[in-house]
Amino acid sequence: MIAIAIDDEPLALEVISHHTSKVPFIELRETFTDAFMAISYLQRQHVDLIFLDIKMPDISGIEFLKSLSTVPMIIFTTAYSEHALLSFELDAIDYLLKPFSMARFLKACNKAHELYHLRSAKAETNKGYFFVKDGYEHVKIEFEDIHYIEASGNYTQIHLSDKLISSRITISELSELLPKSDFVRCHRAFIVAKGKMTKFDRAQIWIADRIIPIGTTYTDLKLY
Repeated sequence: MIAIAIDDEPLALEVISHHTSKVPFIELRETFTDAFMAISYLQRQHVDLIFLDIKMPDISGIEFLKSLSTVPMIIFTTAYSEHALLSFELDAIDYLLKPFSMARFLKACNKAHELYHLRSAKAETNKGYFFVKDGYEHVKIEFEDIHYIEASGNYTQIHLSDKLISSRITISELSELLPKSDFVRCHRAFIVAKGKMTKFDRAQIWIADRIIPIGTTYTDLKLY
């Protein structure tokens, strides 16, 4: 995976450079103390992953992320914890609190690596189904059978027409496998099948008798 790092503190970039040098599947191409220089770079170069600080002068990491038309995978690196919830609503891979250990950094990189392979697999096939691990088994999930998907603790629950599947796969990883024309993420904890909706308003969606909330950062959804 090709990566860059953005942080206004040179020492923080040195730490990320050192850690990524130990991770065989990540190539750190560039580091930036100026976020606007990074934007210029992204307009010219393909990047799979960005290590992104949140508290920066001129533009925050959150504002930087929202400015991108094509969004690579994001791992936030910050000394502050107050933006953790928002970062996951923006589908960040992970949120690393400084100072972070090599072990914690590697865990975040492994998450990115798994998602990278999921995206690659999606690009190679358009079969209308996928497999997820449920306990010791890999279960086939047909797109047309999905009503909605719910993140629940350490598991993600896939609500189907006739049963419920619980898997360790994350809701963000599942979002990458689903066609955007048929499914929409309406909340950090929910994805719904558009064809299974019975009604909706600005705050919630009905699927049969289940009411699913629309998150505050998802109010501009195209639901039909």
